[in-house]
Amino acid sequence: MSAPQDSSVYIRPFAEIGIDDIPSVGGKNASLGEMYRELTPRGVKVPDGFAVTAGAYWAFLERSGLDQQLRTILEGLDTRDMDDLRNRGRRARQAILDAEMPQEIEAAIVASYERLSSAVDRPVDVAVRSSATAEDLPDASFAGQQETYLNVQGAPMLLETCKRCFASLYTDRAISYRVDKGFDHFKVGLSIGIQRMVRSDLAASGVMFSIDTETGFRDAVLINASYGLGENVVQGSINPDEYYVFKPTLGQGFRPILQKLIGTKEFKLIYDVGGGRMTRNVPVPPEDRARFAITDDEILQLARWACLIEEHYSARRGRPTPMDMEWAKDGRTGELFIVQARPETVQSQKKPDTLEVYRLKAPGRVLVSGRSVGEKIGRGPVRIIKRVQDLHQFRDGEVLVTDKTDPDWEPTMKKAAAIVTNRGGRTCHAAIVSRELGLPAVVGTERGTEILRDGQEVTVSDAEGDTGFVYEGLIDFEVQRQDLRHLGRPATKIMMNVGNPEEAFRLSFLPSDGVGLAREEFIISTYIKIHPLALLDYGQPEDPAVRAEIDRLTAGYDDKPAFFVEKLAQGVAMIGAAFYPRDVIVRLSDFKTNEYANLVGGRRYEPTEENPMLGFRGASRYYDPRYRAGFALECRAMKKVRDEMGLTNVKLMIPFCRTVDEGRRVLAEMEKHGLKRGHHGLEVYVMCEIPSNVILADEFAEIFDGFSIGSNDLTQLVLGVDRDSEIVAHIFDERNEAVKKMIAEVIRAARARGRKIGICGQAPSDYPEFARFLVEQGIDSISLNPDAVLRTTLSVLELESATAGV
Repeated sequence: MSAPQDSSVYIRPFAEIGIDDIPSVGGKNASLGEMYRELTPRGVKVPDGFAVTAGAYWAFLERSGLDQQLRTILEGLDTRDMDDLRNRGRRARQAILDAEMPQEIEAAIVASYERLSSAVDRPVDVAVRSSATAEDLPDASFAGQQETYLNVQGAPMLLETCKRCFASLYTDRAISYRVDKGFDHFKVGLSIGIQRMVRSDLAASGVMFSIDTETGFRDAVLINASYGLGENVVQGSINPDEYYVFKPTLGQGFRPILQKLIGTKEFKLIYDVGGGRMTRNVPVPPEDRARFAITDDEILQLARWACLIEEHYSARRGRPTPMDMEWAKDGRTGELFIVQARPETVQSQKKPDTLEVYRLKAPGRVLVSGRSVGEKIGRGPVRIIKRVQDLHQFRDGEVLVTDKTDPDWEPTMKKAAAIVTNRGGRTCHAAIVSRELGLPAVVGTERGTEILRDGQEVTVSDAEGDTGFVYEGLIDFEVQRQDLRHLGRPATKIMMNVGNPEEAFRLSFLPSDGVGLAREEFIISTYIKIHPLALLDYGQPEDPAVRAEIDRLTAGYDDKPAFFVEKLAQGVAMIGAAFYPRDVIVRLSDFKTNEYANLVGGRRYEPTEENPMLGFRGASRYYDPRYRAGFALECRAMKKVRDEMGLTNVKLMIPFCRTVDEGRRVLAEMEKHGLKRGHHGLEVYVMCEIPSNVILADEFAEIFDGFSIGSNDLTQLVLGVDRDSEIVAHIFDERNEAVKKMIAEVIRAARARGRKIGICGQAPSDYPEFARFLVEQGIDSISLNPDAVLRTTLSVLELESATAGV
């Protein structure tokens, strides 16, 4: 057979196509061509290839009579009738597979494949990807609607695969999706992308977004990674690694990896050499599962490319365009490649005018947990579906629980109250579709189908950060909505108390002036769990049970102290990045000795105290030989956040500093580890929570940049009340006149010395009248629990307005 003289009707090389060619080559191929043509010169690597045009598809349908045949098959279809949908979809696909492809189209495909193979002097192995002409539009993802085939080699296999791609335009899910989105079946054509394979079966691959997929936070790149070919990550067959990179300081030359979470990566998809299938899944050895799939340098390189791709597409479209990308690493050469890019279609479409916050009204018993998808809450009876053939059992309003989903499940997913899967990360199929449908989902629970029971009533919550929970029973919840368009900003700064890094991106959308208190304790107890000295002494003889637990928690880290530094730095950095460039004041560790003792390996290092609240805590630990080495790890983490990640909006605060001399000793200890007050704009604050801090406020102001009033401890020590004692708990009240006089005095002293002063205690969150008292005294900032921010902002605005009118 011979190709026609002008084969461009049927074939377009990537080097000759771009975004403007969507009508002829579809969104996927247009994007590949755009990147290959425009971004390869800027260092973004894209494998070469060519597109079989939609013109070839229409010619195939017309010459074979398929166009009329398909209209007859689909006439009168009701996509809600699952049996009818399956029957008609099967007939449509078979009709295409049975038809003869015109010879000139086959010849054009073979000639282009041979040109692509000439670069390697053998029939090159290629990926064959469907690209619908209505695909990857800014408001419709068409994610996974058509088929992709990997490891295709040789002209006969390529031609057969192309025909299968054409047939995949009529999969059940693709038919249903077009109907739901209002697309005419016979106005959506199919192009095919034929692209040189990247040998990620020998290395790693994954997906990447230039926006946070759960919150819509636009300053982060989210990367998922696993071993082998990328279909496992896309389909949610495994739980991948997850990395976040901060875009603003990445562009300034820093290395801002905000978070690295190791996934279980149970299997990897590889070439099935000599087998009947093109690919197969094999188990990943335990030692590889315990390692990150790619290096820090590779994480940062991918993130830089994500920024370049987003910038390019935003400029082309004339508006911000967050991107959804697929990447692969070639195991033979070690090179990274971008193999797909399309506009993100869920978070980027949301309007920021209204803030919507879901909140559970009561606690519940956790049945399973995994990665949260979105920020909503859903409730209903459980329906466990293990096979696609059993989807007919599902009823509207049930909670779909399964191992994983793929595009065949989509017509059923839209009926669910929530979705729970055993496998998959936050970029898997179940996560993408749940976001698009506005459904709460918890993915990667590992044992959801084992623990949950059919008919069991559950509540699925994504409203508590990156971890999603499935609770027993139907728990009441509320939805708070606030119109932000006309909300003013008070002169008094309204800041937040934030402890959980997982909630930081979501909380950053609340109208605030930053974070007045970021606690290290939550990060240490939740993400590290190990006493820092136990990590420093790891090589010494240790309780075998403690050592085993340290090994489990620090999987992937040969340098045990580095585990503490990196995890603490990442936790703080997530909060610092979420509110950048607004101030984030991080309080250095303020565990009591009994709390330190409860950390893994901690009992070996901590004394037993009668009253830990007034004992070896806060500043007194930092320079003491018994903990000085542990404090050095804290300092290393904070230096990493500021100097390596570029988050200079992070300020530091010293808790429970009893004397001015103690303050000087702590500052000297910090300076030893590269944290010099004033250097690179570093500000260091002191907690005002002891009467001595008020009485000697002038002296403390000489060595610190500001004060943050800790009203809980200050009240305890002014009134002489143990706040943990139930017997005298009724006396504990921050609104007591003695406490208020102390607070008024230190505010006056700080203002007289030109020092900043705020409050981060519980009282302003609990008592609106206390917040008004603080404003009247002229406090600079009030730091509140997140649920009190909007209420207090409105109250302070009203008070300031009334005061201004007097």
